[in-house]
Amino acid sequence: MFIPRYLEALLRKRLEKTSGERKVIIIYGARQVGKTTLVKKLTQTLSNRSVYYNCDYLDVQSMFSWENAGNLTHVVKNVDLLVLDEAQRIQNIGLVLKILHDEFPGLQVIATGSSSFELSNRVNEPLTGRKQVYKLFPFTFSELYPDVTMIERKRNISRILRFGLYPPVILMDDDQAQENLNEITSSYLFKDILEFQNLKKPEILSGLLKLLAFQISCEVSYTELAGRLQVDQTVIQRYIQLLEDNFVIFRLSALKKNLRNEIGKSRKIYFWDLGIRNSIIQRLHPLDTRDDVGALWENFCIAERMKMLGYHHARNNSYFWRTYSQHEIDYIEESDGNYHAFEFKWQTRKKLRAPEAFLSGYPSSSFVTITPENFTEFLDQR
Repeated sequence: MFIPRYLEALLRKRLEKTSGERKVIIIYGARQVGKTTLVKKLTQTLSNRSVYYNCDYLDVQSMFSWENAGNLTHVVKNVDLLVLDEAQRIQNIGLVLKILHDEFPGLQVIATGSSSFELSNRVNEPLTGRKQVYKLFPFTFSELYPDVTMIERKRNISRILRFGLYPPVILMDDDQAQENLNEITSSYLFKDILEFQNLKKPEILSGLLKLLAFQISCEVSYTELAGRLQVDQTVIQRYIQLLEDNFVIFRLSALKKNLRNEIGKSRKIYFWDLGIRNSIIQRLHPLDTRDDVGALWENFCIAERMKMLGYHHARNNSYFWRTYSQHEIDYIEESDGNYHAFEFKWQTRKKLRAPEAFLSGYPSSSFVTITPENFTEFLDQR
């Protein structure tokens, strides 16, 4: 079963353009989020002269190696669309893509990679001005459930807060979902980090992830994490960056613009997928038995919003806000000099107001409480 992806529509629109320079399209995304399914669908429906290569195979790596660059004419003859899946497997991939772009102006190339740190390090310089980068995330709620009733919406959200939105997980029954999720977490999630970064102590990575999983929606102290794991702060910073580059987590910085008592040198860390988070700490049981539903709801809403901003290449700045006197707001978006503040509540019986300290510092800002009843409007707003 193929569920249309938001990125598919964006790519089709770009690929069907008949004017303008054709740039190499780079698609980043974690393993198992559906990159292969997406690009195969594009090759099957966009052109009869499309070809797909899986770069995990050694013969494909050899075909597109730098040493065989002189033979690429024979490889791409009569081809309009060339897809290189898991392109980071090809040595000197950036130079190879540059040759394909420069020597074959009628050829459209798509290259995918399961980790941005590995592929981007090899393509950034050779492809300066020649590439367009996209990211594919796990399903968004609107991709999976484009038209649902209010009752179905909350039922579906409850399951997503447990199992996340990875395609091999959310489309299965609960038992198979849990089995597939544990397999992704143990076999795929850190494969690129361990393979390409040559980590000497992978147990630190595992320990760090567990600590971060218990701190979603809370401010994170690198000093505290370093002390708990008995390592230097620079190690924590490096590992967190690797986890970001591998699409496991993302950071949210504190907003500090107008008020003296705003906390400015702090951050929160969220997981791109809650199923991954829950699997790491083995907390996959139903929501009515849990004490972390509020944190899960906040993580879900912010991750969904960040996906949509990413797909649109939006330049909105995202923050959280807190003062030393403990006034706080979960999420703030800045666009065109305007601030839009949001508080996330799984259940609320009263209308919340923004803290007076925030309103005085940012008088033209808006404030909305996001619940399961109105969250789709939050996700889609521009």
